[in-house]
Amino acid sequence: MAPLEVIPASPNQEPILDNLLQLYAHDFSEFHDVDLAPDGRFVYKNLPLYWREPNRHPLLLRWEGKLAGFVFVKKGSEISGKKFVWDMAEFFVLRAYRRHGLGTAAAHQVWRRFPGPWEVRVMESNVAAHQFWARAVETFAGSSFGLVSVERGGERWHVFSFESAAGPK
Repeated sequence: MAPLEVIPASPNQEPILDNLLQLYAHDFSEFHDVDLAPDGRFVYKNLPLYWREPNRHPLLLRWEGKLAGFVFVKKGSEISGKKFVWDMAEFFVLRAYRRHGLGTAAAHQVWRRFPGPWEVRVMESNVAAHQFWARAVETFAGSSFGLVSVERGGERWHVFSFESAAGPK
């Protein structure tokens, strides 16, 4: 078995993703207002769409067979509005697996799995995430990427754009 696996999540794994989303939302609440529901859980309203809409792809990350995170990919840009751009909608690696290259390896696998134009957006206030994505994109695309800053809904975002060719998953 390969040390890192990026595998499609099945509908019966939705509860696993919902559990991981609790950790993700907690981490993300440092940079963005994320409200708790009355039951004390974070709600990710788009989760069911990942099995209903064909242009959404939920992926689980496993490192040496252990659950290590998730990736949500969708077609259509949240920032530019381009319909045929792949969007890294959500990306989460458990803290225990960070700073070991797993996130970069996972991102590269995802980009090769979904060839074509990509946009990866990161909140300006999330400095660590910006540094991660800058390294991950540069090691994948070399100098062939764009980077712009935009404001949407009162938030400032950095948006990386580049092309991906198909490759080994």
